[in-house]
Formats: sequence, C-alpha cells, structure tokens
Amino acid sequence: MSQSITITAEDILNQVKLSLKTSELTEGIITRKIIMDAAQEAGIKVETEELQKAADTMRFVKKLHSAQETFAWLEKHCLSVDDLEEVAYISIVSQKLVAHLFADKVEPYFYENQLNYAGVVMYEVVLDDEDLAMELFYAIQEGETSFYDVAHQYIEDIELRRQGGYRGVLSRKDLKPEISAAVFAAQPPQMIKPIVTSKGVHLIFVEEIIPAELDNKLRSQIFAQFFDEWVKKQVESVEVVTSLESNSKLLAA
Repeated sequence: MSQSITITAEDILNQVKLSLKTSELTEGIITRKIIMDAAQEAGIKVETEELQKAADTMRFVKKLHSAQETFAWLEKHCLSVDDLEEVAYISIVSQKLVAHLFADKVEPYFYENQLNYAGVVMYEVVLDDEDLAMELFYAIQEGETSFYDVAHQYIEDIELRRQGGYRGVLSRKDLKPEISAAVFAAQPPQMIKPIVTSKGVHLIFVEEIIPAELDNKLRSQIFAQFFDEWVKKQVESVEVVTSLESNSKLLAA
C-alpha cells in the first residue's frame, strides 16, 4: 500500500543540519553574496542574450534536449524557470568578475611560474636496495639490460609492470622535491642516477620534458586559482550573522 509523505521547508532545513551540511551551505551563501556585491560594485551587467546562451549551455550539459525534459528536471530539483535563470546569471557574473579582477594578472603570473606548469614523461622503478639500484643503473647505461626489462623484473604492481613503469605526464607538484629537481634538470631521453627517498630508491628514465604553454585550459586553471584565493580572503574578512529563528523564512530568503 502506497504512503503519502509531506515534506515541509522546515523538514528540509532540519535535514541539512542533521546531515552536517550547514557550514558547507553557509559558506556557499556567503560566497554568492560576496560575488554579487563585488560585481555590483564593479558595474558588471548581464545582457539577455548572455543569459539565454548560459541557460542553453546548462541544458546541454545536463542533457535536457527538450522543454519537457527541462521542466521535469526543474521539478525534480524543486526549481522554477526563474531559479534556472538565476543560476545562469550567477555563473555569468562570476565569469565576468574573474575577468575584471584578474585578466591582466594571468600572463605575468604564468611567465614567473611557468616551470611549475611544465610536464615530464617518465618511467620509474622503486627498489629497496640502493646498491642494487646503482648496479641496475650502470647496467642500463652500458647496454647490458634495458629499463623495460628492469621494470618487468622488479615492479610488483601488475598494471604498472605491464606499462614498463610508465608514470604518465607529471608536473612538479606531483613529485617529491628531490625527485622533481633531478627530473626537470635532465636532458631527455636520459636515465637519472638513483634517488633515495622515504619510499625507497627511485630508478627513473626521463623520456620527455613538455614545456608549459598558456593555452585556454591552463588559463582557466590559473583564473580559478586566483578566484578561489580571492574568495577565501573575502570570506575570512566578513562578519557572518546567522539567524535560525524562522526556518521557513530562512528557506524563503
């Protein structure tokens, strides 16, 4: 037998508190208010055409290809068409605010820190014995064996062994400082002398160093980094007054 359950605004707020999401949602509210206030102060405007384009993009990302699918999705998430427009509006305002604040800062930052965005294609075998690592290093150097053979003999992880110790394309932050210093100083293709860390003795073959390029993906990454740091500072500087006197009023606000 089916049962009818009524869920009120107070139920929803209570569930938010019980799920320990209050602080997370509060931070989201503060962030949104900070962004909107900063955008207003900067005189940022959003045109109707921009709103429509943003809404269309959201529908495409959510795979809402028809009006019927869109309305069903809105109902599922307890949203109205106006709410969808507000989401689009906040997205556009945030993008414009980022450009307003940091458009002239991305390139100088990139060129000052481009070494941190370079990539390395490398293969690695981690051993427990430093003497063995040195022996294998010189054996590879003298052509008595190959890195591939060493990887297949000494790597325990099956998938990594099948890949010959291939670690992929890594950046400096992906590596321990003592390893990244040696790796990015290499002249590929080059074997590096074994490096001892807390994890063991690293036998590394550097195949390629990939210079950093300020493409759209990296530009967006730096923008996001700047914006996150800016938002964090703004959040830390504001005084927050939270009132839970009226649950229904809080949800309706």
